[in-house]
Order: sequence, then C-alpha cells, then structure tokens
Amino acid sequence: MRIDILTLFPGMFNGPFAESIVRRAADRGLVTIKIHDIRDYTTDKHHTVDDYPYGGGGGMVMKPDPIFRAVEAVLAEAPGTSPFIILLSPQGRLFNQALAQKLSHHNHIVLLCGHYEGVDERVGEHLVNDEISIGDYVLSGGELPAMVVVDALVRLVPGALGSATSAWEDSHMAGLLEYPQYTRPAVFRDWVVPSVLLSGNHGEIARWRRQQAILRTLKRRPDLLEKAQLSAAESRLVAQTRESQI
Repeated sequence: MRIDILTLFPGMFNGPFAESIVRRAADRGLVTIKIHDIRDYTTDKHHTVDDYPYGGGGGMVMKPDPIFRAVEAVLAEAPGTSPFIILLSPQGRLFNQALAQKLSHHNHIVLLCGHYEGVDERVGEHLVNDEISIGDYVLSGGELPAMVVVDALVRLVPGALGSATSAWEDSHMAGLLEYPQYTRPAVFRDWVVPSVLLSGNHGEIARWRRQQAILRTLKRRPDLLEKAQLSAAESRLVAQTRESQI
C-alpha cells in the first residue's frame, strides 16, 4: 500500500511514523508513506496557500491551485495507479473500523489535511473521492486525523502485525468490543485470572471470550449491539442482562 499525505506541516509526522507498527510495516516494504508540503506547489514567492473567503467571514480558506498541483505531482510519481483521495475535514463522514476495512483494499491512498477555516469547495467537488472526520469535534487541522487513519489502515495490511489474527480480534472488527485480556502472573494482588483461560480448552475459551465481548459491549457501547450479528442464545443473554439491570 502507498499512502501520500498532503499537509502544511510535514514536521508533525516525523515522530508517529518513525515508531511502532507503522515504522515496522514501512521497514518491511509493506507500506510506503510519503509526506508532501503543499507550500512546495505554490507559484508565488511568499508560498501563499490560503486567502480570504469570498463573501466575507472570519478565518482563511485554503486555495485550490496548490492542492490540485500537489495531487497532480503525486499522480506523476505513481503512474498507472488510481489513488483514492480523501479530504480530512470535520464535515466528513465518521471514520470507523468498517470504513477502515473498506479503505484498506485500496493500493494507493492520498490524504489531504485541511486547515484554517476550510478548503475551497472546488477541491471537494472536483478532486477528492471522499471526506472523512474522526469525530464530532474540531481540531486545528487534518494532520492528527491523518495519523489516526494511517495507523488504522496499516494495522490491516497483511503482515503488519506480529500475529495474523490480531487485527481481526480487535474491538469493532466484529461489531463488538474486544473481550477482556489477561497475562502472567495468574494471581496478582489476590486478583485471579478467570479459570477458563487456564483450562487449555480452546472451545470453552472461545465461547467465554464471545460472551464477555457481548457483555462488555452491552455495558460500554450498547449502541453497537443494534447492528451486531447475534445468535438466538446471545440475544437472550443480552435481554436477560438488561432485565437484571432494571
């Protein structure tokens, strides 16, 4: 997978992409991440990337021409590819695990980091394929959302994680939160690991984990259960647990 990031602040990406899973995936050649400074694609001596909004109002708006030129330069660097271009904006659709899975099937993604009051509307209408937000709040720019999206996508690249099944057991992958996790020691300050996890019975462990994932989701994110695929027995468990809480 290739990911190109267009930003006004390229230095923000030095730390996050030099560590952990993203760094290891890049070192293995599983993902290529390129950072592009939008200012490099301006044509005036002041490298102007923004201007006042037509019609008045506060703030500045990112100009379309440097952005279009930046994307065109990316296309020239990777001929023959069809990049999926995403504008990171508080007005975009909400990013979640299902969307991350869908995006992970693209071989080439371009992330455009919005800033200031926003981006000229012609970028959204004629250049990008999608607009994405990571939450119902406003950040200073699209750099932090870009890091979030990249991390979520890289985890889904085959071979990026140490275990082939790790990504599929994460919270939200099956529409549920992840089950509780334990490690050594088996007893810590009189708190004991559930005996089923020490039993060696993989069938019982799988059933316990599934049940715990459902109960944890019911407690912390009951809204997720509306779309989760539950068996009849699991639906009864949810109903009985809700009744006991009344």
